[in-house]
Amino acid sequence: MRTLTKADLCIHQVCLVEQCDFASSLDVLARNQIGKTAVWRPMLEAVGTKTARKMLDDSGVQAHALCALELLKGIEDGTRMLDIAASIGAKSVVAITGGFDADNTTLADARHNAIDMLAKLLPIAQSYNITIALEPLHPMVCGLRSVISSLREANDILDQLDSSDNVGIALDSYAVWWEPDLMTQISRAGNRIVNYHVADWLAETRDIRLDRGMPGEGIIALPALRDAVEATGFTGPVEVEIFSTLTWWQAEPQHVVDEILARINRYF
Repeated sequence: MRTLTKADLCIHQVCLVEQCDFASSLDVLARNQIGKTAVWRPMLEAVGTKTARKMLDDSGVQAHALCALELLKGIEDGTRMLDIAASIGAKSVVAITGGFDADNTTLADARHNAIDMLAKLLPIAQSYNITIALEPLHPMVCGLRSVISSLREANDILDQLDSSDNVGIALDSYAVWWEPDLMTQISRAGNRIVNYHVADWLAETRDIRLDRGMPGEGIIALPALRDAVEATGFTGPVEVEIFSTLTWWQAEPQHVVDEILARINRYF
């Protein structure tokens, strides 16, 4: 496992979403020599794309990725997200399926529709030279956030789209750590992994989505997981992505960044 430095670290804006606006989140990262972030769509929309790009340029913090495109919102929304990503200089757009309305469609139909939309967006992504990174999410949010719940499913989908260089996988430790054949599926994903997200699962989580732990607080074997990801040839930044309404979103922004830096290479 390589030794991570600040240059290998990406701290997602969402780690600071309750304490900071778009500009102040970048200020905190820049002050700590964190050169990459994943831009959180609601924070960007609060200031607008042009202003967000200027703030990024002024701060020196690079938009590593834009989160999140929701496939089931349709072609217009997906195209807009790809356009925004290109405008702010992001290399990838993280895509989830979004939830579905069980009164209007079945789970199987929702999955089919999401895959179909992904295929339709790939030529547009190619025109922008942007990679769409498909992110499976934990099955407990299947109805709400994603109808694709495992790395195995994501690999199966990409097998159908393997002719495209503009699609990959966003692997989130918090979402997939439970999979029985996770290490096999990571190896199978290989160079499809374009984004790697880390957070820890608290043994007694108080909220499935919004109680993520800082690396080392929970039960995921994050160093072993990073070993497996890097064994595929992945050399991109490790992206810390913590949704934590009860703990870390209540902390001072500097304290959040200090804790992340204190845990680098020891807990993830």
